[in-house]
Amino acid sequence: MSTDTRNTPAQNSGHNAADDTAGFGRLGVPEALVRVLAERDILSPTPIQAATLPDSLAGRDVLGRGRTGSGKTYAFLLPMLARLAAEGGRRRQPKRPRALILAPTRELATQIDEALAPLAKPLGITSKTVFGGVGQGPQVSAISRGVDVVVACPGRLEDLMNQGHVNLDAVEITILDEADHMADLGFLPVVKRILDRTPSQGQRMLFSATLDAGVNTLVKRYLSSPVTHEADSAQSPISTMSHHVLHVTSDGHLQVLVDLVAAPGRKVVFTRTKHRAKKIARQLNAEGIPAVELHGNLSQNARTRTMDAFHAGTAHTLVATDIAARGIHVDDVSLVIHADPPVEHKAYLHRSGRTARAGNSGTVVTLMMDDQIRDVRDLTRKAGIKPTTTKVNATHPLLTELAPGERTFPGAFIVPGASTQGSGQRSGGGGGQRSGGPRSGGRSGAPRTGGPRSGAPRSGAARGGSSTGGGQGATGGQRSGGPRRSGGQSGGRSGGGAATFSSQSRGYRG
Repeated sequence: MSTDTRNTPAQNSGHNAADDTAGFGRLGVPEALVRVLAERDILSPTPIQAATLPDSLAGRDVLGRGRTGSGKTYAFLLPMLARLAAEGGRRRQPKRPRALILAPTRELATQIDEALAPLAKPLGITSKTVFGGVGQGPQVSAISRGVDVVVACPGRLEDLMNQGHVNLDAVEITILDEADHMADLGFLPVVKRILDRTPSQGQRMLFSATLDAGVNTLVKRYLSSPVTHEADSAQSPISTMSHHVLHVTSDGHLQVLVDLVAAPGRKVVFTRTKHRAKKIARQLNAEGIPAVELHGNLSQNARTRTMDAFHAGTAHTLVATDIAARGIHVDDVSLVIHADPPVEHKAYLHRSGRTARAGNSGTVVTLMMDDQIRDVRDLTRKAGIKPTTTKVNATHPLLTELAPGERTFPGAFIVPGASTQGSGQRSGGGGGQRSGGPRSGGRSGAPRTGGPRSGAPRSGAARGGSSTGGGQGATGGQRSGGPRRSGGQSGGRSGGGAATFSSQSRGYRG
């Protein structure tokens, strides 16, 4: 599920601002909040917002389901803030928040709080995020002074409750976002213990991309006569999203991946494991593609650094485990690549939902090897997807169609302030472009020289995944078959350059 709180251009087109903002007003959203929405160019309710707001604003328990990018975050923030403000500015109490939002990951909790802040400010409502991976001191201090809303991951919140730093007996509104993902991560027992500490007469809202057995357990136990709203079917691939399965050899897997991510635009590459995310990020950086990794073992500082770099565009490619399939919103992700096909279809849909957001189109590519054919076929069938399957290598013209534009290799991602050793950055002025011209009409100039990669191994991180100087060192090695890129190189690498991305790892308790 997404924290994409913007409305799509399609929804906003054909309406003037007065009519659109009146749409929120007609649903019962207070004028102060309508003004803030208008200032942020949010001009009309999405289907899930229009469906749930009348009931949630009235104080009813709500069960909402909608696809990724449907605007569920505002669907629960607006009624929560409206009801808190309507209580006449009840006095803030130390350690006793008035509203609680539970989210499965710290990234999602952070993004919810960022969406909340501009709406809460004119109402005088305060909030604090609570999650692991950072020191608890600032969280404890803020809650001890008194905040209205706590946006929390279950693990750290329960820790603070057990230490006596948080009391939930004054909570008027409880919201569960990404309830199905909390179930998938094994958070249901701690979520139940937390909900047991909130007043049973308070309002509760549960939002989820799917309403499966784990979610139903929470609904039956904690929601009172909930109103259910579903903005779309359980399997509703976005019409502006195209799906392709690329059948590759094990030797050609990295070559095809490199070609796709070297195209212009932001890309998200998904892997099954943390080890694979780290390895592929190293390999891409060694190829001269600025890439960062995101997975559960990163410290909070490393996670923040990763997302800042991806948002800013200093890293063009994010290599992530399924932690990033939920709750990470980045504008203009043109391509999602399943470097490792996910285990189950829900993960496929949530991963794929990182593209084709806010009315934009997007492309989803799954790399499939021989031993994965049956699994991918079952996966896409259960996801309700009918992809186009093509057997490809690194020179196949389809790659340029899926990821148009000139391939560039500007060099490995550089951590600001890091030492300057072992980058794996290409020689010849820090990267460059492929020599030659288009594969299939997409580029100007003469046909590319040198032909496809021969598959000959390289030393260093480019093939083996080893690293030096913080993650992406590459030494020696030369392509056979001739050079493929310009920039004053002939297949070799320089051994110097700036230090590349190296993430800290530590235990994660969400």
